Amino acid sequence: MKAFIRIYILSVLLALAFMAEASGQSVGNSNSRSTSVTKTATFKKTVNNRVPSTKVTYKTPMRKVVSVRSVPDKKVIKYSGQDYYYANNKYYTQSRGRYIVIAPKIGFRLNSLPSNYKRVNYNNYNYYNAQGVFYVQTNNEYEVVEPEIGTIVYELPEDYEKVAIDGMEYYEYASILYEKIQVNGTRAYGVVGIIEME
Repeated sequence: MKAFIRIYILSVLLALAFMAEASGQSVGNSNSRSTSVTKTATFKKTVNNRVPSTKVTYKTPMRKVVSVRSVPDKKVIKYSGQDYYYANNKYYTQSRGRYIVIAPKIGFRLNSLPSNYKRVNYNNYNYYNAQGVFYVQTNNEYEVVEPEIGTIVYELPEDYEKVAIDGMEYYEYASILYEKIQVNGTRAYGVVGIIEME
C-alpha cells in the first residue's frame, strides 16, 4: 500500500513538473486594448536554452536566399556601423546592388511596430510579436529582443524551418527554437531555446 501511495504521489509530482503557466496572446494594434488570460501549457521536449548551430540539423539543407533589386519606402537602420533596411515588415541587407532578406538582429529599433503585431505577455514581460520577431518598447522605440524560454505564440511565420536536435523535432525562425505544444486544447508553439551561431 505504501509503495502504491509513493508511486501515485511521484506520478502527480512529475505531471506537475511538466506544466508551465503562460499568459494568453491577443491580436492588437496601437488602438486596441489587450486582454490576458492565464493558460496552462505542457512542454514535452527540452533543449538547452542555448544550442550551438553545429548541433542543429535542418530538414532542408539549403535555405532559399530571397533578394530584390529595390525596396520602396525603406527605412535605414544603423546598427554596429552598418546600414540595414526595413520595409513591408521585412529586414534587408545590401550586397552587390541587391537587397537580401535577413532575420533582424537583436538590438534593431523601429519607431513604430509593424502592422498586424500581436501582444504576448509572459513572466511580467510585454512583448510584441510581428511575423516571428519579438519587440519590447524602449522609450518611444521598439527594440528587437530574444523572447524568454517558455514564451508562447499561436502561429509561426510562413517561412519557419523544421529542425532536429538530438533526434527531436523543433521549429526554427530567426534563430528561435519552438516546440509544438497544447494550451488548453489549442495548438501553440513554445519557445524552448535560441540557436547560437558559431
